[in-house]
Amino acid sequence: MENKMFCYQCQETAGCTGCTQSGVCGKKPDVAAMQDLLVYVTKGISAVAAQLRAEGKEVAPAVNHLVTLNLFTTITNANFDKEAIVTRIHATLEVKQELLSQVEHADGLPEAARWTASEPMFAAKAAQVGVLSTGDEDIRSLRELVTYGLKGLSAYSKHANALLQEDTEVDAFLQRALAATLDDALTTEDLVALALETGKYGVSGMALLDKANTGAYGNPEITKVNIGVGTRPGILVSGHDLRDLEMLLEQTQGTGVDVYTHSEMLPAHYYPAFKQYPNFVGNYGNAWWKQKEEFETFNGPILMTTNCIVPPKDSYKERLYTTGAAGYPGCKHIAGGVGTEKDFSALIAHAKRCAPPAEI
Repeated sequence: MENKMFCYQCQETAGCTGCTQSGVCGKKPDVAAMQDLLVYVTKGISAVAAQLRAEGKEVAPAVNHLVTLNLFTTITNANFDKEAIVTRIHATLEVKQELLSQVEHADGLPEAARWTASEPMFAAKAAQVGVLSTGDEDIRSLRELVTYGLKGLSAYSKHANALLQEDTEVDAFLQRALAATLDDALTTEDLVALALETGKYGVSGMALLDKANTGAYGNPEITKVNIGVGTRPGILVSGHDLRDLEMLLEQTQGTGVDVYTHSEMLPAHYYPAFKQYPNFVGNYGNAWWKQKEEFETFNGPILMTTNCIVPPKDSYKERLYTTGAAGYPGCKHIAGGVGTEKDFSALIAHAKRCAPPAEI
C-alpha cells in the first residue's frame, strides 16, 4: 500500500514503525505534509540565522520566537489546523527572505535556506522533504532524533518566552542544530555528537523554564487539589502554558465563572501565586487521552493552551478553544504572541451560557 504520509515521532505511532495512512493521533495526510514542509522551511531560516551569527550579526528575538513556535506547532497532538500551519509557512518564508538580504556570504547555504514558492507548490515540495527523504536509515534516524530533541527544547523555550525569559545561547544552538540536519557531509559519529549536545542544551532549556516559572509564580509546594465541582459555570484549561492560565484567571475575577485544570495543567496548583484566585477551584478529570468523555461532561468551554488535543467529538467541539501553538479546524483560536495580553472575553461569555460541570 502506498504511503499517504510518514510520521514516527511519538510513542503512539502505528505498529511501532510509523503512521503511513493517517496518524494514530488523528493527524491527516495533508496536515502531516504541511507539518513536514513547516519543519523544512524552519530548518532553512535557521541556516540563514546561523550564517548571520557566524558573520557577527545579531538575530532578533522575534526570529527566535518564530523558530521555536514553528517547531512546537509540529509536535504530536498540538495542531491539526492545516490553514494555520500554511500561514506559518508563509510567515517563515517572508522573514527568511528578509534575513537572506542581510547575509554577505550565502554560497554555502543549503537549498532549504534559498527555497521559496507560492502556496500551489507547497504540496509537491512537502512530498520531497519528509522524513523518508533521507535514504540512509542511520543518518535518517539520527537526524530525526536531533529534530525531536529540538522540538522538546522549543517547548521549554516557548513557555519561558511567554514569561519574557530568553536564553540566546539556547536559541543559537537550536537553530545551528536544525541547520546541521541538512548537512549531508555529517557522518553518523557527527550526528551522535550533535544528539548528545542537544541533550545538554535540553537541560539548559529546562533550567530556563524553571527560572521563568518560579520567578513568576513562586517555588512549587505540596498542595491538596479539589477534584469535585462547584455550582457555577466553569472553564477547563489544559496544556502547559502558565501565562495563559494567569491571564484567564485575571480576566475571570468577579465574573461568576470558575476555572478548572485538566490533565497537563494540573501542576499549576502547586505554584503559590495561583492560590490567590478564589475561582481557581480545582482539577477536573484525568489523563489527556480521556478528554473525549470528560470534555463532554464538563459542559463549559475548554481552553487548550498547547498539546495534547484529541480530535474532538461534535458534542463539544464548539466549546473547544485553542491558543498559542495549538489549533484544530473549526475551533475558535485566541490570538496573541509573546508579551501580549490575550483577550479571553469570548471564552468567558461562552462559559456564562453553560451549565456547571457534572461531577465525575
